[in-house]
Amino acid sequence: MGLLTGKTALITGAARGIGKAIALRFAGEGANIAFTDLAIDENGLKTQEEIAAKGVKCKGYASNAANFAETAQVVDQVKKDFGSIDILVNNAGITKDGLMLRMTEQQWDAVIAVNLKSAFNFIHAVTPIMMRQKAGSIINMASVVGVHGNAGQCNYAASKAGLIALAKSIAQEMGSRGIRANCIAPGFIETAMTAALPENIRKEWINHIPLRRGGTVDDIANVATFLASDLSSYVSGQVIQVDGGMNM
Repeated sequence: MGLLTGKTALITGAARGIGKAIALRFAGEGANIAFTDLAIDENGLKTQEEIAAKGVKCKGYASNAANFAETAQVVDQVKKDFGSIDILVNNAGITKDGLMLRMTEQQWDAVIAVNLKSAFNFIHAVTPIMMRQKAGSIINMASVVGVHGNAGQCNYAASKAGLIALAKSIAQEMGSRGIRANCIAPGFIETAMTAALPENIRKEWINHIPLRRGGTVDDIANVATFLASDLSSYVSGQVIQVDGGMNM
């Protein structure tokens, strides 16, 4: 028996990266996995196969997470396909960095829509299901920049700070119904995006991390598993920074 046996997890933006790592870890703990991405292409089908290979039910859904009506339809289909939704991980996100004076309205709107509005969309659609079940765990994927801010990322930082406030508010609204809501705030995580950074910038970042290394997607997946499982049954409204001590 795994920590999540018998549960169904819905994870947004999980065809690759952190979302995929969380899906694989949850599957390893016995959870059935529904995941979304903008399109379920060859990469998404491969992810679906990898997850299903762990002996759980898995299905990928093409979804624009920023679209309210489309999200409601996807959640309704997931409920029909899986019977329940016990865990929601709002992981879908993009970056469109730039200094405030150069940032366009489109850059601002796109990041807020994908990173923040998508979480509202999915929470709005999923909470009635969790309320009827009288249980559920909602995990918003925030960022250390949502806690501390970051020059050149006003839109991204604002969206991640919004995810934190959203989780805390849902924790207060839905706690009496057995629904918990928490945030994970990753720091410098080794992904394809960070691997493309110039080596001098990577070294500078790592030198500011007490553990002297970047985090891995598995580091994030481990914390997500804790928050999704009954190990954290009395944890709600919290922000866990997974950053190697970078922002103490």
